[in-house]
Amino acid sequence: MSERAAERRPTAKGRPAVARPADYRWRLPRLMEERGLRSTVELGPLLAERGVLLSDAQVYRLVQYTPERLSLKTLSALCDIFECTPNDLVIPFIEGAQQPLRAVASEPKRRRPAPSTEPLVAELPDAFAPVKADLGPTRRRR
Repeated sequence: MSERAAERRPTAKGRPAVARPADYRWRLPRLMEERGLRSTVELGPLLAERGVLLSDAQVYRLVQYTPERLSLKTLSALCDIFECTPNDLVIPFIEGAQQPLRAVASEPKRRRPAPSTEPLVAELPDAFAPVKADLGPTRRRR
C-alpha cells in the first residue's frame, strides 16, 4: 500500500476519507490595501466600534496569517467595515483543482482562474556553476 493510500483511512461512519481537501484564500490584506488601511493598528478601532474587541497582536495575526477559525461576529464586522460579503474575504477552493469555486448571486456556479501561489523562479544561465560558500573557521561547542 502506498503512503498516500495509508493516510486516507475510512471515517468513523465508513465513508471514504477526503481525497481532495477543501481550502481557502484569505483576502483581508488585499481588502485593507484597496481601502487604504496601511497598518493593522488602524483596523483595531474599526472592529471595536462594531463590538469586536481584539488586542493589537490579535488584529495583526488576523491580517497577516490565514485564520483557522473566525467568529461570525468578527466576520460580520469585517464585512461591514469593508462593505463586502464573506465571498470577498474568503475564496474557497479544492486542493488539486485548477480553479477555485466562486459562487455569485443570481448566476450559476462557475470556475474562475486560480490566483498563482507559486513564486516566480528565475532561470539560470547554462554556464552557471554553484560555488561552495566559505563560512570561515568553525568552532565546536562543548
